[in-house]
Amino acid sequence: MVSSSMDGCHTMVTLVTGGAGFVGSHLVDHLIKKGERVIVVDNLSSGEIKFIQKWIDSGDVVFQQCDLKDLETLKCVMYDPLGGEPVDIVYHLAANPDIRLGTTITDTDLKEGTIATYNVLESMRLAGVKKIAFSSSSVVYGEAKKMPTPENYGPLFPISLYGASKLASEALITSWVGTFGLQAWIFRFANIVGARGTHGVIFDFIHKLHNNRNQLEVLGNGLQEKSYMEVEDCAMSMIHVVENTNEQINCFNLGTNDTCSVRRIAEIVLEECKCEDAEIQYTGGDRGWAGDVPKSMLDPGRLIELGFTPNFSSEEAVRHTARCLVQEIGQP
Repeated sequence: MVSSSMDGCHTMVTLVTGGAGFVGSHLVDHLIKKGERVIVVDNLSSGEIKFIQKWIDSGDVVFQQCDLKDLETLKCVMYDPLGGEPVDIVYHLAANPDIRLGTTITDTDLKEGTIATYNVLESMRLAGVKKIAFSSSSVVYGEAKKMPTPENYGPLFPISLYGASKLASEALITSWVGTFGLQAWIFRFANIVGARGTHGVIFDFIHKLHNNRNQLEVLGNGLQEKSYMEVEDCAMSMIHVVENTNEQINCFNLGTNDTCSVRRIAEIVLEECKCEDAEIQYTGGDRGWAGDVPKSMLDPGRLIELGFTPNFSSEEAVRHTARCLVQEIGQP
């Protein structure tokens, strides 16, 4: 089992790729609260240094601006800069954050996802780092016939390039486990929402209302329905699973046991933005964009059995996020 407690004089040293990003920065917060020393690797293409600046200033975080596509540089950051030893574990969260981008730039997810994951794994192999926790996604299930969808559902046929990249990365990780003796935690995220969000449906809605308080365009018919998980719940659940499981491959859904529709999200955002009189206009069709999975609900049973219960339901997470982002972005 991985332990972040002091083991003799050893302090856990954790490397987080994408650690200045949305989920990554929240994960860094919780790792540091547990007394770990953290190395953040981020190219700042979507992350924000301000999310982790206080930890850099305090010395709890060593920040390395590095693109994961640069294998030679990445090889050098797998070591604790204080002691020179390999890090204890890598949380690999860096990826293209915008699932829709793959519809226009088709090699984005290949480079930022699959190839980046290969580079992380190869750098780990060369440095002798044996533990990886990976942020995969519910989209690897594609248009699942079974809902709520359990971890053993298959076959897996993703319908987006982002989903293909996540599934390919899972396969690379499990092959490194089988070939080079790594230990892996694979987390299939629901839609993660919360403070510091830089993309996604709630973020988009608030920005649209900034442009026009009287009208809100909703992609699709509004009946799309998915599980949403608050980002702090997500970060804490990752740590909880890593600390309480010890198989060679540990695969867990991270989400809530309910869903929220896009129509309901639009209503909540209008309420929190005090734009209740705005007209909602639907573009039509059963999905927001090509590759969008209209209905997705994860089965988080294994996570709950392991003793972790999310603080927010899907709808509560959406409302909490709308309030946080209105504060961050400003009232429309």
